[in-house]
Amino acid sequence: MKILEKTGLCSQITFGRYVRQGRKLGVDPKLFIQDLQFNKVPVRVYQPKATSDGRRRGIIFFHGGGWVFGSLDTYEKVCRYISRESESVVVSVQYRLAPEHKYPAAYEDCLNATIHFMKNIEHYGVDPANVIVCGDSAGGNLAAAVSQTLAGGSDLPKLRAQILIYPGLQALDFNLPSYHQNRGVPLLFRERAAFFALQYLNGHAMHMQEVLEGSHIPPDMRLKYRKWVSPDNIPEKFKVRGVKPLRPTDFIAEVFEKVKRLCEPNLCPLLVEDAIVQQLPESFILTCEYDVLRDDGLLYKKRLEDNGVRVTWYHLEDGFHGIISLYDYCGFSFPAGKRGLDSVVNFLKSL
Repeated sequence: MKILEKTGLCSQITFGRYVRQGRKLGVDPKLFIQDLQFNKVPVRVYQPKATSDGRRRGIIFFHGGGWVFGSLDTYEKVCRYISRESESVVVSVQYRLAPEHKYPAAYEDCLNATIHFMKNIEHYGVDPANVIVCGDSAGGNLAAAVSQTLAGGSDLPKLRAQILIYPGLQALDFNLPSYHQNRGVPLLFRERAAFFALQYLNGHAMHMQEVLEGSHIPPDMRLKYRKWVSPDNIPEKFKVRGVKPLRPTDFIAEVFEKVKRLCEPNLCPLLVEDAIVQQLPESFILTCEYDVLRDDGLLYKKRLEDNGVRVTWYHLEDGFHGIISLYDYCGFSFPAGKRGLDSVVNFLKSL
């Protein structure tokens, strides 16, 4: 990819988007599929053709891709599968991408599309008491942020559940055990996780090294959030593959000034106050063993449970980051990815 950039053909990000774009699929015999706009945000709505005894559940889906990649087409097979297998209406949201559109653009698009759907729910035959937000990776981050915003005060019906598939939930500590253990494991390397967070925040990845080392967080703030973001809150069995002892790094105030919005809960949902966590809906969290973001999911699971929120947790012992998005990708699929997707469908059917 560097060669493309040096020769001036295109940027890494442009090339990455080209490679990841999904192929157009044919008609699905079991689904009505239409592209619409919800509050000026492009969405694709999947509705089962079969008649239903009552109103269906509605799922608002936010795709992954580090806030930089991904589209409605990229996740077409995943959304069709969820809609067909769970017999639900699925709304896939094409939020604006970084670096062209910085934080909070993606979050605002997801929130606005969700609110529009909930206010116009009768048009889609969906039960207003059975609406679920769902996302993978960066989409899991967006689903968690939207869920918190709606829980924190809104005149809309309460969400029925949130489904977070290997979500990225904090940019405070890139040295948690899973970041150390899986730093070179595809599809998400440790450096790329910080790169994506900074692209979303600032539209560029300056100060990436300082962020990886932890120089971007003031000592008093690190201390404040330690009760939520700490290896101490991660079960011992996840530390067997080794834990990197934290080298104290010098705090660099000018870096903090440039990246301090990383600590806003709408960008890092793991840092929201307990008063909001207590109001969150029933939750499903999927984690993968070979994933730098594994511990984000484990830490959020603990926070939810500590605050009395019911959590269904599914851990793919043989899973890696991005495995769900590779479901039936160019004709191949990973058994663990199919198991993960089916665990999501089974959770939906249990609601």
